[in-house]
Amino acid sequence: MTTNPLLQSGPAGSFYVAPSLPAALDALSDYGTAGAPFAGGTWIMRSPIRHEQLKAHYVAIGKIPELSAVKIGTDTIEIGAAVTHAALALALARLPEFGVLTAAAGRAANPAIRAMATIGGNLSATAFAAADCVPALLCLNAEVEIASRNDRERINLEQFLRMRSTLAPGRLLTRIVVPRNARKTAHARLPLRQSGDYPVAIVSLAVAIDPANRVQAVRIAVGSVEPAARRWVRLEAALLGHVLDPVQATKVAAELADEFTGRDSVEVPAWYRVSVLPSLVRRAAVAALGS
Repeated sequence: MTTNPLLQSGPAGSFYVAPSLPAALDALSDYGTAGAPFAGGTWIMRSPIRHEQLKAHYVAIGKIPELSAVKIGTDTIEIGAAVTHAALALALARLPEFGVLTAAAGRAANPAIRAMATIGGNLSATAFAAADCVPALLCLNAEVEIASRNDRERINLEQFLRMRSTLAPGRLLTRIVVPRNARKTAHARLPLRQSGDYPVAIVSLAVAIDPANRVQAVRIAVGSVEPAARRWVRLEAALLGHVLDPVQATKVAAELADEFTGRDSVEVPAWYRVSVLPSLVRRAAVAALGS
């Protein structure tokens, strides 16, 4: 590894610019627990602020073509892990069925961050509870591909979120696969400040309705309220088969919101994150019906 001309060494360690995915996987495997992938770097570069130790070695994957592409097919879309939020929002702008993901990617943080932060990093940062794209992809029933030097596997996003903190060294999230189908979607978020920044809470909604607006299928995901985003399965069950009415959905959400514990932070107390969920459900339902 140290003889590779693309490897830059410095007092803090090394930075290897991988020319291909196999080269990146080889490097990550060789480095083991001492290495990590580096794409946009918006999370890693703030590690010192969070009092987290940097890795000894980083493998840059941001310029690998297959990780930087969005492929729009008839049945699915495939998103490379190194696609930035800004690039993703642009690629999906004319696909209404992915409005929830377009909004999540296009409103996250601020323009400078969106131009650098990647979708793979958004999903893989275990300590980043406020990631916008995670609940959006959960409600879209996304799957992720994980690759290593010797194999590849595809698993659903919910399973990945449960195992991401224990992912073996040398394994890398390489792409996200999202099914295409007829649905209405919406992404409702409450930011800490009026303009951008991290959200207090997020509700992402994907719903299929009949001509009478009765819910035929629905997936709802909540982000930023707890340490990890998750689906709101009880609310999904309560809405299924009924007319999607924003007022009624808000009432049901208020009755079921106590299942969320909420997380405390310097900016926002736990109870407040939970208390805003019904209003975000209402906003999401209104937006979905209007889409």
